[in-house]
Amino acid sequence: MNERVLIVDDEPNIIELVSLYLKNEGYEVLFAENGEEALDLFFANPPDILILDIMLPDIDGLEILRKIRKESQVPVIMLTAKESEVDKVVGLELGADDYLTKPFSPRELAARVRAVLRRSRAFEQNTCDVIETPGLRIDPMRRTVEIKGAKKGKKSVNLTATEFDLLYFFASNPGIVLTRERLLERVWGYDWACDTRTVDVYVRHLREKIGDDAQNPRFIETVRGVGYRFKWGENA
Repeated sequence: MNERVLIVDDEPNIIELVSLYLKNEGYEVLFAENGEEALDLFFANPPDILILDIMLPDIDGLEILRKIRKESQVPVIMLTAKESEVDKVVGLELGADDYLTKPFSPRELAARVRAVLRRSRAFEQNTCDVIETPGLRIDPMRRTVEIKGAKKGKKSVNLTATEFDLLYFFASNPGIVLTRERLLERVWGYDWACDTRTVDVYVRHLREKIGDDAQNPRFIETVRGVGYRFKWGENA
């Protein structure tokens, strides 16, 4: 069965262009031009991936994402005409898996759809081992994370799907300097030149959630001019 893509955008020309391109790639395509219609379609015909514009005439895309995340972890790629860092950060915080700013090429969007779906399938079939450091426990089967400290005990951390995948990849490669390009390739599935700032945004929010100080990191260390390195955590 072909994988189903739901496109939500209030610009008919974008829907037409993206739909044509994705259908040629072999996907089943549904589309909606407003938030109410999008939510109805989403729950009546659950897609394998959602392409969601932020600026909609009734319910904005961020509110739609909030509602969907209460019920589903389906992969979501956000679209926006804005380059606002705030919009991007809010979308990622709410659980978006990727982010694309208009104008974009349908070829790039299709490549991102393939990458996100490939990563989603891979982690659904994940049989990797639990990773446990002195200050951190990551369970890939249950997709749970616990921070451990000598003074504060254990604390569960709620991560988005991409944040979890990023942390697991870091922890699977302790002591190894990972470039932003390498992280984009292995975590996001990108094999072309892409905006590496995406990695920095995710790392910043991942650090906040696991209580990691960028200036004095327990887990994720910045290697200036190169990328990041995972340290074997210490109790705190």
